[in-house]
Amino acid sequence: MILGDARAAERPARGWGLVLSLALAVAACDTVGGLDAATCAVRTPAAFAPFAGDVRPSAVPGVRTPGYLHADGARLVDHRGRTVRLTGVNWFGFETDAFVPHGLDRRGLGSLLDQVQRLGYNALRVPFANEMLDPRVHPAAGAIDFDHNPELVGLSSLEVLDRLIAEAGQRGLAVILDRHRAYASEAATEARGCTKDGPWYAEGWGEARWVRDWMDLAARYLGDPTVVGVDLSNEPDGSWGDDVPETDWRAAAERAGNAILAVNPELLIIVEGVGRHADFPYDHYWTGGNLAGVRSDPVRLAIPEQLVYSIHDYPASVTDQPWFASAAFPDDLPDVWEAAWGFIARDELAPILIGEFGSRLESSQDRLWLEHLMDYADELGASFTVWSLNPDSVDTGGLLEDDWRTVRRALQDELAGHLEPSAIR
Repeated sequence: MILGDARAAERPARGWGLVLSLALAVAACDTVGGLDAATCAVRTPAAFAPFAGDVRPSAVPGVRTPGYLHADGARLVDHRGRTVRLTGVNWFGFETDAFVPHGLDRRGLGSLLDQVQRLGYNALRVPFANEMLDPRVHPAAGAIDFDHNPELVGLSSLEVLDRLIAEAGQRGLAVILDRHRAYASEAATEARGCTKDGPWYAEGWGEARWVRDWMDLAARYLGDPTVVGVDLSNEPDGSWGDDVPETDWRAAAERAGNAILAVNPELLIIVEGVGRHADFPYDHYWTGGNLAGVRSDPVRLAIPEQLVYSIHDYPASVTDQPWFASAAFPDDLPDVWEAAWGFIARDELAPILIGEFGSRLESSQDRLWLEHLMDYADELGASFTVWSLNPDSVDTGGLLEDDWRTVRRALQDELAGHLEPSAIR
């Protein structure tokens, strides 16, 4: 999710010129060859800066490493071939001006992870901005209460991520890294009423840099199966399979995925959908969720069994959609999902991860949507990560109330019957 997921936080001074440069670049754009009014995406040759590396994925080990997962048709399986279903939560903050997960100003990192485990979840999806990967970037002032988190004193944001991954692994929680956006500060795009960088690149953070960042992260966590997968780019509102280099998200996902597999051939490469596709019966699905193009143009990785497709789905309380107004609601929902992404699992093409979904469940319509989505996920064996642990997502709230301790029972009770044991065995 992009809208409503970032709290206001003072940006720490660290001498970066990137945000100012981005602001100037966006301000200079119009709608032709510059800022696309429909997607707020900066689309210039300089912004695209394609990746042209000659990479060859490493061979998968003859004996797979315990903890890593791969696909067997629509199932995720471990090194012994046992089915694993990821049923987790999103914990956001690394992609915001806090430069750390939210809530660390209220509680300890370990305490929050203990609660995630106790509630029955087995995975975390952790959004981040490329900007926070610079070792000079540190958590914003006030973003961490060091009385609760003395082990985080003096750490860079990237080192806090290291610590989160280590602590998650100790609790049997798998981690999916989600590249949510390039810049933690959205000031440049928000000035024009926009909320997204672009399909997968931004001015000053082209495709080549995006791919190199992923390769660096793959190398950093190589051999640690806690990091089970990488979600290449959040809600990439591009095209699918049209071979236009600046917009074809399917082709970009192949370039990035194969580069990552050259570093670690056992990582799951998680590819989200787009918003529109001619094969989908409605004008637009959720951005990041429309995978109708997979029927004719699947993602082709050098190691196909590492591919996972991911979608986002939300109820009418977040954004209304025509199927919510149908007289057939909620019985029409499975048909919508089948057309957008369900066929992938049903036809055994690849596993599905419902990477984001959430609601405050304040209406009967939202409750029916969630009940049907969870039943459909069970039917397909799809993995999921609810948005979010955080209570400060404006649109959906979270699993925790504003005190960052009390469980929001309506959401937890609906999800509890769909949770699976530890993903790391």
